[in-house]
Amino acid sequence: MKILHIGKYYFPYARGIETYLKNLCERLIEAVDLEVIVANDCAKTVYEEINGVRITRLGRLFELAATSFCFALPFVIRKKKPDIVHIHLPNPWAELCYFLAGCPGKLVVSFHSDIIRQKFLLKLHSPLHKAFLKKAAKIIVATPRHIEFSPFLSKLPKEKFEVVHYGINPKEIQDYDENLKEEIIKNTGKPLILFVGSLVYYKGLEILLQSTKYVDCNPHFMLIGTGKLENKLKNMTKTLGVEKNVHFFGNADNETLKAAYNACDIFVLPSNYRSEAFGIVQLEAFAAGKPVISCDLPSGVPYVNQDEKTGLIVPPNNPEALAEAINKLLSNDDLRGKLGKQARERVKKEFTADQMAAKTLKIYETLTQ
Repeated sequence: MKILHIGKYYFPYARGIETYLKNLCERLIEAVDLEVIVANDCAKTVYEEINGVRITRLGRLFELAATSFCFALPFVIRKKKPDIVHIHLPNPWAELCYFLAGCPGKLVVSFHSDIIRQKFLLKLHSPLHKAFLKKAAKIIVATPRHIEFSPFLSKLPKEKFEVVHYGINPKEIQDYDENLKEEIIKNTGKPLILFVGSLVYYKGLEILLQSTKYVDCNPHFMLIGTGKLENKLKNMTKTLGVEKNVHFFGNADNETLKAAYNACDIFVLPSNYRSEAFGIVQLEAFAAGKPVISCDLPSGVPYVNQDEKTGLIVPPNNPEALAEAINKLLSNDDLRGKLGKQARERVKKEFTADQMAAKTLKIYETLTQ
């Protein structure tokens, strides 16, 4: 089978969807002829191979509303003559380009999230979006909640969907540098609460900082990531008088990231918008045996982190409730250990990259038989 994956970006971009795409493609290349087409961050087109995966980074002329416009894309799709075109959404430009290319092969869609913020542009794009989803032979979602809460997916026939959980390799998180872990603890302190992700609007980090007013035992907070809100958040720590307890680590390398997951006592994902559709970082925390505190969003987040089983679920935008959950876990070592153990078992049973690739390959085989 000749498979063409079309996404926004690819590794070394390290956001959730790029992590998913890398984990998937590196396993699929053992069974299929696979190429990945994504956008470059400049006007130059680059061809490369990473861990056996062939990648074309198309030069883009400009970016608008988080969409890269690569005018060569429809010609590349048509030229490749794939058996299956696997497009990762949201990506309005890729949807249009598939039609412009003449709709080659069978269309598989990975529906990672609805378009949330660009409401006016979504109204303009909506007719094309509906036609594109109708054209898809299969739509892959990471959880059943993706279908339930999407205004587009919920109207489509159920037989069009396949649920394929995102997956990671838990052993990678568990293989960490003990000395680096101890160094992190020395530089931050205990107890340690970890956040990993972009410092952007939908991550709920202002709520996390506000919760520090209600948290007992003077814990430390480690924030790994960068983003537009970084300066605002740093100023908030000064206003709240907690700058000594909140540690901004910026973009950490993989070894530091693994050590941080294993150094922390709790992982927190305070995201407060449906833009947080799944939260792969929850799986990484699970692999380290850490309980997760996340919010009850109309997305896949509460499907991954099960309340009182792998962590705690709190209402979004509620610093008091978030602090109460933190206090509950920090004050009860047995509960924290129990939830962390169950979290590790859950990721091993339900959310591995090997399972994800095997289920995706089965979809391809069904469509090409």
